[in-house]
Amino acid sequence: MTDAPAPGTTTPSPDDLRRALAQVRVEVGKAVVGQDAAVTGLVIALLAKGHALLEGVPGVAKTLLVRSLSHALSLDTKRVQFTPDLMPGDVTGSLVYDAKTGEFEFREGPVFTNILLADEINRTPPKTQSALLEAMEERQVSVDGRSLPLPDPFIVAATQNPIEYEGTYTLPEAQLDRFLLKLVLDVPERDVEVEVLRRHAAGFSPRDLAAAGVTPVMGAAELRAAQVEVGRVGASADVLAYVVDLARATRRSPSVRLGVSPRGTTALLASAKAWAWLSGYQSITPDHVQTMVLPVWRHRMQLRPEAELEGVSVDAILRSIMQQVQVPI
Repeated sequence: MTDAPAPGTTTPSPDDLRRALAQVRVEVGKAVVGQDAAVTGLVIALLAKGHALLEGVPGVAKTLLVRSLSHALSLDTKRVQFTPDLMPGDVTGSLVYDAKTGEFEFREGPVFTNILLADEINRTPPKTQSALLEAMEERQVSVDGRSLPLPDPFIVAATQNPIEYEGTYTLPEAQLDRFLLKLVLDVPERDVEVEVLRRHAAGFSPRDLAAAGVTPVMGAAELRAAQVEVGRVGASADVLAYVVDLARATRRSPSVRLGVSPRGTTALLASAKAWAWLSGYQSITPDHVQTMVLPVWRHRMQLRPEAELEGVSVDAILRSIMQQVQVPI
């Protein structure tokens, strides 16, 4: 598909858009094996206009996944390798003196793109991590008293290694809360790993997506149209109350030091609407809410030290809460 419909053509129907997104996932699968849940999660983040944090040990195709998705969607993508010496201006851009004009002019940083691949975001100090806060929340960068808008669509797809790995920094709470989803990529099962190795033995190169057969099948215009359709998905009063009850239950849990904030409830609603639309529904159900609870809330909660010592996980607490809170009929 092209970025804009040709003259005389009609706007794609919701079913056409869903089929195109299904094909996007097929295209990504030509490069990335065994990470279907993460692929769907990234698509949901794009539909809900949110950012995604991908966590996993090195070598589980986090970066390749983002690159493949952007290629299939014909979106502009820039990559920033986060390192301990990275400065905020290296991400957002900076004022540069022009000797010819005698004036300072702004030179855009890599954040001016559709998908910013923030690679290993937790290997840089909090000051540089915080440089993304305005871009992620306001979709703009402020320089010298001016607000410069970012392209539409715009999302940050950040990868990080588990925090217990050497050389990692914990992301600030304010920044974690701005990620719509946290997707966990596990080491693949044996048969999946064999398939990965078979592809490499046949000549697959992660640096050449076109040779792998990944082709663009959708553009920014179609993605924006799909985002509009997601915004039309309804939510009953009972389902909205259910989301709030789940969030309030996280705040009452004896194992939790910091529960889900109101921003977390709106994030869950947006994600559930995207998943419902992608599944062909016109309104969200409790099942859609439950499907999105873990990826949307797992990074927004902090456990008490005693719970961490006992080996309790946030995911386990969220599953327990979903079993305890009454589901609307």
